[in-house]
Amino acid sequence: MRTLLLAAALAIAGHPAMAATVVDVDSYVKLDDFDQIKLSPNGDYYAASVPMEGKSVLVIIRRADQKPTASFNLGKNKYVYDFHWVNPGLVMLTMAEKIGALDMPLPTGNLYTIGAEGKETDLLVGQDVEAMSTGTHIQVKKQEMVAAQLVDDLPGDDDNVLISTRPFNNDAYAQVEKMDVHSGKRKVVVRSPVRNAQFFTDHQGVVRFAYGWDMDSANKLFYRSGDGAQWSEMNDEISNQHDEWPLGFSADDRIAYLQVEQPTGPDAIVALDVASGNRTQVFRDDDSSPQFTIYANSERATAEAPVGVGLMDGKPRTAFFDNAAPEARLYRSLEAAFQGDAVYITSKTTDGTLALVEVQSDRNPGDFYLFDTVKKKADLLVSRRDWFDPAAMAEKRPFTFAARDGMKLHGYLTLPRGAGDKQLPMVVLPHGGPIGVSESWNFEDEPQLLAAAGYAVLQVDFRGSGAHGRDYRNAGARAWGGAMQDDVTDATRWAIAQGIADPQRICIYGASYGAYAALMGVAREPTLYRCAVGYVGVYDLPRMLSNRETPAASSKAWMRQWVGEASQLVGKSPINLAGQIKVPVFLAAGGQDFVAPIEHSESMEKALRAAGVPVETLYYRTEGHGFFVTDHRREYFRKLLAFLDGHLGAAATTATH
Repeated sequence: MRTLLLAAALAIAGHPAMAATVVDVDSYVKLDDFDQIKLSPNGDYYAASVPMEGKSVLVIIRRADQKPTASFNLGKNKYVYDFHWVNPGLVMLTMAEKIGALDMPLPTGNLYTIGAEGKETDLLVGQDVEAMSTGTHIQVKKQEMVAAQLVDDLPGDDDNVLISTRPFNNDAYAQVEKMDVHSGKRKVVVRSPVRNAQFFTDHQGVVRFAYGWDMDSANKLFYRSGDGAQWSEMNDEISNQHDEWPLGFSADDRIAYLQVEQPTGPDAIVALDVASGNRTQVFRDDDSSPQFTIYANSERATAEAPVGVGLMDGKPRTAFFDNAAPEARLYRSLEAAFQGDAVYITSKTTDGTLALVEVQSDRNPGDFYLFDTVKKKADLLVSRRDWFDPAAMAEKRPFTFAARDGMKLHGYLTLPRGAGDKQLPMVVLPHGGPIGVSESWNFEDEPQLLAAAGYAVLQVDFRGSGAHGRDYRNAGARAWGGAMQDDVTDATRWAIAQGIADPQRICIYGASYGAYAALMGVAREPTLYRCAVGYVGVYDLPRMLSNRETPAASSKAWMRQWVGEASQLVGKSPINLAGQIKVPVFLAAGGQDFVAPIEHSESMEKALRAAGVPVETLYYRTEGHGFFVTDHRREYFRKLLAFLDGHLGAAATTATH
């Protein structure tokens, strides 16, 4: 399957295959064999998105003979953002412009279709009316300056779907439209009562919920009883001091399931009787919020009945509030078969006889199996990155510890294989985001690369991180350079106290907010770390708040809420603390970065040099918020490993072929 996917994609795009390699750096910068694979509703086809240098393509493969039947490719700098089977023979997809390896792809707002046998390739909604070299003739309908996305594929109706459209304005209102997937003809169904809305349907394809946020950046939930009914406000985050959002309806549409934040601790799953308004809590974990929902296999692919949730409780696990559901038994049997790994059912046939199952772990980037639910047989289909041997990769251990104020914090420690867990050189790796982002027990390039070079890697969910409830996240409000930074320091000192880290060989490295935390770390703790690395970072918080690339009122409100007022942030900006930094620094940035403009890094470099701090830099003027070109990423990792080795001296190879 892997060979077939690559061959099909390369034949379409005319791109030479990358040479196979097992050398350290190349194995981590090499592109995945595919991004996503989805099984068609009748099980006759697979659709897969395949990454390539500077683009990605969609390939459709007939399951019976494993032969490619169709492809979709818009050329350089165009990526498959998402795709869905909207009937057994038709895929609807959205494309994106992607700038930077750390950026999520930015969808263009266009909706395309392609038939399983290569017919019906069309642009149904969008702003792009130019001629595009796709290998097919796209029948453009009309230019519209709107962003569109699929809301409901309306199973049982192969000719129509529900989509949402909104203008390309900041904080815009959206509407739901019923669209003919063949002609693109549309009819407005309902308009949103809130800006920046997402919509949720019941099992009849009726839009019942709208969830979004207004210019104050606070989330709101609206409900309506059926077609033609008026919207009523169900929750306002500011008034009720919590957020809640819909997950789906029971099979009879009488119960709506909501994920509801709690005053303390993790989120709960609540069953709402939509007729009476009565609420019943059906699930709540002791410390982890649900990260995804498990749905019953039914006639609907986009509005199935919720039966359970997935948690990142140190390691991934599933929990069911409907233990009698066939999905509960299916997950339990799969988890027993792939003991120790995380199991995710990613797509199923409408009749439930076939399921596409992804199996992954801290050491395994992901294997896909086709599981026959009748014969109880799983066949390996394809591996995401089969050049990695899970048995040769580093272990990622969950841990918890108490911060200086007693708050319980969570994190992960990746240990070099065969090096034990005592007196190791260590890299502290704070995550980006930072608000609402969390670490997880999965395969990650940077921790594995650093572990292969001999370093322990420490990752902590400092306050402000997600996955552990509202109060955990809200504790990070206006705590940049303060309590959030103290948590990173306390995690580092915890690793020293446990005997894991050699206190004389610790560096701190991060990207985006993580880069900010790295530079603040060596400014506030000049004797704790031996070096610092800032990758595509922000170092001047008042400058960040005035960034003209984020003009939306809700974005500015978010900045004030979570970061603070500019007048309060001068002393929390590394650029003003260069004189306190006593260790070497490596800065890397991209000239097309609109999230953390390169001026942050250039000004930080200037301030460090003026303070007599040794500085190394790597700037690529054509890159964005993270290096995306393979050669640039390879060079960056080479320089990163050389820099760390020069200041920590890990007793391990740092091969950079």
